[in-house]
Amino acid sequence: MKTCSPLALAAISGAAVCGSACGQQKTPARPNVVLIVADDLGYGDVSCYGSRTIMTPCLDSLAAAGVLFNNAYATSATSSPSRYAMFTGIYPWRADMRILPGDAPLMIPVDMPTMPKMFQELGYATGAVGKWHLGMGEGYLDWNQPITPAANTVGFDFTNIIPATVDRVPTVYVENGLVVGLDPDDPIKVSYKEPFPGEITGKDHPELMTMPFHHGHNGTIINGIPRIGHMVGGKSALWDDATMADYFLGKSKNFIDEHADEPFFLYYGLHEPHVPRTAMDRFAGSTEYGVRGDVIAEADWLVGQIVSHLREKGLLDNTIIIFTSDNGPVVQDGYCDGSDEKIGDHDPNGGLRGGKYSLFDGGTHVPMIVYWPDAQGGKVSDEFVCQMDFWGSFAAMLGVELPEGLDTRNTLEAFMGGKGGRTDQVIEAMGRLGLRDGDYVLMPPYNGPFSNETGNELGNLKDYGLYNLRSDKHQDVNLAGSQPELLEAIKAKFLQAVGKHYNPKREIEALK
Repeated sequence: MKTCSPLALAAISGAAVCGSACGQQKTPARPNVVLIVADDLGYGDVSCYGSRTIMTPCLDSLAAAGVLFNNAYATSATSSPSRYAMFTGIYPWRADMRILPGDAPLMIPVDMPTMPKMFQELGYATGAVGKWHLGMGEGYLDWNQPITPAANTVGFDFTNIIPATVDRVPTVYVENGLVVGLDPDDPIKVSYKEPFPGEITGKDHPELMTMPFHHGHNGTIINGIPRIGHMVGGKSALWDDATMADYFLGKSKNFIDEHADEPFFLYYGLHEPHVPRTAMDRFAGSTEYGVRGDVIAEADWLVGQIVSHLREKGLLDNTIIIFTSDNGPVVQDGYCDGSDEKIGDHDPNGGLRGGKYSLFDGGTHVPMIVYWPDAQGGKVSDEFVCQMDFWGSFAAMLGVELPEGLDTRNTLEAFMGGKGGRTDQVIEAMGRLGLRDGDYVLMPPYNGPFSNETGNELGNLKDYGLYNLRSDKHQDVNLAGSQPELLEAIKAKFLQAVGKHYNPKREIEALK
């Protein structure tokens, strides 16, 4: 089992002692901000949240120096929508955001205000590294030309990203709108409709796969792994799955180095533990829980490396670090990688019901750790906080007036370990909406299957569900029948909040 580096442990524990015990450090007026977002990491995947199976010592150390949130939420149970909310401060269901294909156009209009643009306008250097999955370009995407609009137009001076997820084509890095390492004599072609003539797919050539697909992922085989979608060309630009973690870590460190003398905002989108799971050599076999456990250990180490680097540059005492996940966990998500067979007694949900894709609490209830230079080290907060409120809270900290019409709120005091969290939030999963209202969650009826091919319950109920999350963490007791007045009150609040966006007849398709 790999452990957190001594430098990272010393850096964080030292900051905790000076920040909370001495009371001498205060959050600077223009602190650096590093936002680290894991991909499909569950509430129960982190040892400071109670896991006694997969250990995450670097995240544990970060929590020991900052604030660990027991009641933190993404807006959505899937990745594209939750990232949209983080950057725009707007509920993703207002824009009908769903999981995007790898060739989707940019989903954030170029003239739309965003959190990165706020930092940019204040003179911050801004960077985005890693998973993107918010689209790029407009209309037909020609990967062989400069991509316009690039992800940079969201408010980033520098971007080095993957277009969507590691299981979708094109499997290339895109830096500032240009595919990295592309040979113009070997142009890229991408399709999410039909395979190309002569294309090698998992469906037609299973003998060429090193990681067989379980469902859905039967398109182009790249690095022995079948992906979603079809791609030919671009051989010199293909990423190496096994070195991706080091690649993005290097890009993140370089960004920090280049802007060490000015305030910066860095979004670092980890690809772990999303499928296909391919751990770096030094983490392969590092846990007893298969490759999913290995890549979680890898992600934990990456966080420690960022903390160590900030310390080495003398920046840790001037930097806010946020670690969270884009949505709840999933184990079997399209590949036969052994994760479900080796999960043993590990519970990625940490006792929550549902998971990725689900309207149950496990879909949007995520781990979140916030480190501030003057954080109350080791504080555990039960305040209700949401990723969508990062923008509203940073705006308050920096004295910026927010544009009108946003859903983001100022919960700065809560993020600093005090009171002042949310009282309610609309939650979303694959187009279905619910409402978290205080300790209660309302799940309206929807058509559709009980679960999909991942095995996670989708939360499609035949009638209204009402659950008290404080007394019933796993949502076993539906209170809708026994508390009709409370049901009607929360139902009225839900319908007023979402209006025409609630469609009870919506059919939820299993992932393709």
